[in-house]
Amino acid sequence: MSQHFGGVRPDLGESGSSLIEVMFAMVILAFGVLGVMGMFQWADHGLRHGANGTKALAMVESRLEAKRAVTWDALLLDDLESDGIPEITMRDDGTQGDEKAGDGVYTASREQDGIRLVWTVQPDRAGSLRNAGSVVIQARASYQVGQSQWREIRIGTLRANPQYLGNR
Repeated sequence: MSQHFGGVRPDLGESGSSLIEVMFAMVILAFGVLGVMGMFQWADHGLRHGANGTKALAMVESRLEAKRAVTWDALLLDDLESDGIPEITMRDDGTQGDEKAGDGVYTASREQDGIRLVWTVQPDRAGSLRNAGSVVIQARASYQVGQSQWREIRIGTLRANPQYLGNR
């Protein structure tokens, strides 16, 4: 039988947590888990966009290297499948991705894995590509990073006509 001293119950040696303490601990743990899950989502989002940026850069560099490697006469033809048969002929007629007809800029484009790739060849003078002394080759890739945000990677190079002999 326990005795009461001054209205205070003596410690009976029982230890443990009350229901309120356990519920409070569970709420704190739940907030911690939600925070960690949010960090994982944020990291996954960043990794996906980083991967798209890397893929876009590889596509742009690949297209530029292909334009550097072909003969001058085949500069406006694109063999995207590397099978020896050109699938795309670059255009300056305002169709199939070319923005403006007759502006002297030959354009081609394709979309792959959510990345839009556009490449252009612009001779240094109007007329036939054979009469040009050089061309500016540009490639750009754009991809979506948010609901309404887009990123673009753009690179270019200058290529000289190896058969150019001066003014013709």
